[in-house]
Amino acid sequence: MLPSFSIQGRPVGPAHEPLVIAEIGINHEGSLDAAIAMVDAAQRAGAEVIKHQTHIVEDEMSVEARDVVPGNAEVSIFDIMARCALSEADETALMKYAQAKGLIFISTPFSRAAAYRLQRMGVPAYKIGSGECSNYPLLRLVASFGKPIILSTGMNDLASVGKSVQILRAANVPFALLHCTNVYPTPYHLVRLGALQRLAEAFPDAVVGLSDHTVDNYACLAAVALGASIVERHFTDDMCRPGPDIACSMDPAALAQLIRGSQAIFLARGGEKQPLPEEAATIKFAFASVVADRDIRAGELLTEENLWVKRPGTGAFSAEDYDRLLGRYAARDIKKGAQLRNGDVQA
Repeated sequence: MLPSFSIQGRPVGPAHEPLVIAEIGINHEGSLDAAIAMVDAAQRAGAEVIKHQTHIVEDEMSVEARDVVPGNAEVSIFDIMARCALSEADETALMKYAQAKGLIFISTPFSRAAAYRLQRMGVPAYKIGSGECSNYPLLRLVASFGKPIILSTGMNDLASVGKSVQILRAANVPFALLHCTNVYPTPYHLVRLGALQRLAEAFPDAVVGLSDHTVDNYACLAAVALGASIVERHFTDDMCRPGPDIACSMDPAALAQLIRGSQAIFLARGGEKQPLPEEAATIKFAFASVVADRDIRAGELLTEENLWVKRPGTGAFSAEDYDRLLGRYAARDIKKGAQLRNGDVQA
């Protein structure tokens, strides 16, 4: 049985088209109007899922966070999140707006208060960020809500991911595991797509995917080719906007390309190595048949001097039969260039 679950009726798993998540995150810089503009742009580009980040800084961070400056910023993580956080009223308005557009709205809770807010809002699923993958108390709380969980696993090894999976299994909630590299932006050599297969092997009951922080779609498309059922990238309506995650975000054109590419690669992957019924017409002209390379008289020995193979493959003897015809005798005269037919060769 292939792992599978659904979010608001949308099936997710290796038997279904990959789910592309457009993460507006905190790219709106705390502006509901900017967030709504991003929802509009994502919807026009063909998005199915909008992902937000739910930050309630007083419950999320201790005072020490004021002294921690991320590698891609110049101010503290506390100041960034305080600046970019939406109020509950604004986040609820954003969710309702996205839903009215026919989009699925999910979010990442970064604290206990954020988890309870999203529960009140009634989101259909939760995304857990890599930093919270090993935050087992928070994960247990979110799992207790009984809804699907998409868990990013960046900065964690299989052992720590295994502890998270035990919590999800114990809560009997559907889940996905996303490989992730938490470098913003991520250079290609740090993506490590092989980790997708390691996750699938270690946790066969998990849907797997990639949460990507590179600057283009290459890694996500490659991940789909390797079997990813979910791909996620940050999203903005305009790459000229300010914001800590803009550098590794996709714009509407890139989102549309990622959706089309993921669908195409999903259709192309898998299968067996064998000819298809749809190739029959091509086989007729592309394959070769055994032909007389000069006039052959009845009773003449068939050799490499008087037999060869030429298109089309409509003769009684294919190129594969060539070697077994050598050393046999012609049953009747055969004209030069003619395909050998049944009855041309002595039994």
